[in-house]
Amino acid sequence: MKRQRRLSTGRLVIRLFSLAGPVKKELMTAALSSILGNLAHMGLMGFGAALLLSVYSREGSLCLWAVLTAVSGLLIPLCRYLEGIYSHGGSYRLLANLRVHLFDTLRALAPACLMERKKGDILNIAVADIECIEYFFAHAIGPMMTVILLPCLTLALAFYFDPLYTAVLLPVYLILCLVFPLVALKAGRRAGEGYRSRLGELKALVLEGIYGLRDIQIFGYEKPYLHKILLENDKVNRAAHGLALHKQTVSSAPTFFVYLARILILLAAYYLVSEGDPMQKETVILSFVAAASFSSTFSLTMVISSLLEAFAAARRLFEILDTSPAVTEPVSAKKTGPIQTIRFDRVTFSYEGQSQPVLRDFSLEIKKGEKIGLMGESGAGKSTILRLLMRFWEPEKGNITINGIDLKEVSFSELYRRIAVLEQETFLFDASIRENIAMGRPQADQAAIVKAAKGAGIHEMIRSLPQGYDTPVGQMSMRLSGGERQRVGIARILLMQPDVILMDEPTSNLDVFHEMELLQTLKEEYPHMTLMIISHRPSTLTGCDRILRLERVQR
Repeated sequence: MKRQRRLSTGRLVIRLFSLAGPVKKELMTAALSSILGNLAHMGLMGFGAALLLSVYSREGSLCLWAVLTAVSGLLIPLCRYLEGIYSHGGSYRLLANLRVHLFDTLRALAPACLMERKKGDILNIAVADIECIEYFFAHAIGPMMTVILLPCLTLALAFYFDPLYTAVLLPVYLILCLVFPLVALKAGRRAGEGYRSRLGELKALVLEGIYGLRDIQIFGYEKPYLHKILLENDKVNRAAHGLALHKQTVSSAPTFFVYLARILILLAAYYLVSEGDPMQKETVILSFVAAASFSSTFSLTMVISSLLEAFAAARRLFEILDTSPAVTEPVSAKKTGPIQTIRFDRVTFSYEGQSQPVLRDFSLEIKKGEKIGLMGESGAGKSTILRLLMRFWEPEKGNITINGIDLKEVSFSELYRRIAVLEQETFLFDASIRENIAMGRPQADQAAIVKAAKGAGIHEMIRSLPQGYDTPVGQMSMRLSGGERQRVGIARILLMQPDVILMDEPTSNLDVFHEMELLQTLKEEYPHMTLMIISHRPSTLTGCDRILRLERVQR
């Protein structure tokens, strides 16, 4: 799998905006509401100042200033309400789409991606990191637009009053609205990425502990494992402290520039008055308007630290989305029909990062109905043969064919319909036993499910349960033993009725009686089905037509 290089902040923002297509109307409405709300805030301050000055001097249109001030005041809460409704509504729809997109990507990358990354970290990206990206769409787009528009309007008003006001305000706006956010983002990038990465490591460690809690208790490993969690938690806390320090600095610094702008306006007014140009009214109005214009800047600086997290989360998400899968669907897929022959022709394969190949010039031909047994020491390539046949990876050299058709020309749906695999660990979902067995054929009737369960030797055990086939297995299958989970997995395979069954240590959790029962069922009920069985138990391979003993590839 090939990964793209890391995105810069500018490209990352463009990439995030490109995702917003399905909800662009909602986000545009939210952005316009934010702009109008901030303009109303400026209007309230400016028109309010003009109203007070008119009352004091008894000059000007009191009614006009009063109406404009009242309208501005009413627009502020209305625009804030519309901004919140549309920005969050659009963002949550977008997050739902992102989760689906991520799942589709993982499906294409699996199992290679799942072998290289911790499942807890992937879970953290799918849930917490995508949730964190919401901050960009719901809280940052409006300030990003208003932080440009409002200072421009204020500078135009300042220029209307006197160009000197524009000259003193322009450097402040450039520093506060452009230089400061860019420096803050660059300075805090490592802090944001470090926090999200550490948080992912902690969640992966906790999830691993939950899965292995029984073994942790059995071997008395509670204190050492808790120590590992505490060490990782300290790393998260240190990363969070650095992020909080950055956030406090970023949120406090703009206050200095806001007051500096007011002082510069007063100094400019003093200079103009000393030169004989009375600008008292304009000075008061501009001071109020300039203060209001900084509200957007405050909003942007307040979200910068949160944006650091959002950008770090987005980079972690895009790292997966941009990963090229190890295998892809063929452009023009071919139908194999019922599998008659499978051929490995001088296949060589090594896993990423390993210099020594697992298989070298491996050849094998399997005919319909054959029962093939694979034996050998760990690392000899037994499981790799099954995974290559399921096209989890591509051979480096040689090729694999089904009925004379290259495996690369067969669609995944056709391949998975014709070939089923049962690995050492069977995963069961938090659903009923019926649903878990029927996973490969959701529309299967009860009779077919019962037949498959009988073939796997688990029917009587299911009948003894309070709810029978409707009994939920519980999260992480905690209500079933290892052997019972394995037999449910076998029933799931038998219900599919594939042409070929690949079994990797299918009876490792079964006792001798149930092992013999399963093998006898496969022999009697499915005599024409092709089997390839990996096992270290000679008893499991009893009845195989051929038994191949593999050895590690020598240098």
